[in-house]
Amino acid sequence: MAAQRTGPPPPGDEDVPDEPVPLPLDGTLDLHTFPPSELRSLLPEWLEASRAAGLRELRIVHGKGTGALRRSVEAILARSPLVASFRTAGEDAGGWGATLVVLR
Repeated sequence: MAAQRTGPPPPGDEDVPDEPVPLPLDGTLDLHTFPPSELRSLLPEWLEASRAAGLRELRIVHGKGTGALRRSVEAILARSPLVASFRTAGEDAGGWGATLVVLR
């Protein structure tokens, strides 16, 4: 199962209901395309789908900004039984704008 994103319809298609957009499971989740309000449901679902797909090393791109989104991501990861460890990415993988995750 792939993580899915819902969102507003394209301009001019306001009468079209929100449709899930399948996300490829390639080990990277870029949160720039999601509203922060979706994080609590999106991240656990993506972790589960990634694990089911056999992925064990993941990267979550949350951006640098004020650090609020990074802290939210870390709080969810710390509570997840699927997560063995996580850490800030190295400069070659996004630095403190990304988090690397190892699943159990």
